[in-house]
Amino acid sequence: MAHLDWSQYPTNELKLVYSTLHAQLTLAPELMDSDLMADLQTHLQKAAKADGVDVSTHSQWAAWLNDR
Repeated sequence: MAHLDWSQYPTNELKLVYSTLHAQLTLAPELMDSDLMADLQTHLQKAAKADGVDVSTHSQWAAWLNDR
């Protein structure tokens, strides 16, 4: 399967999409294991790390995601 080029989208848009999907996990738990969600999370975590965020610390990760 071909992967999206996430870099063609603004990071703030991707943060919004990720946060919106993540908020729906209780209603659609299959999203948790989807390739789309995993690829998007990986891309955003790389961007967060480049911004100096420790993505293993939930509070830092969440703060970065919510700073749109």
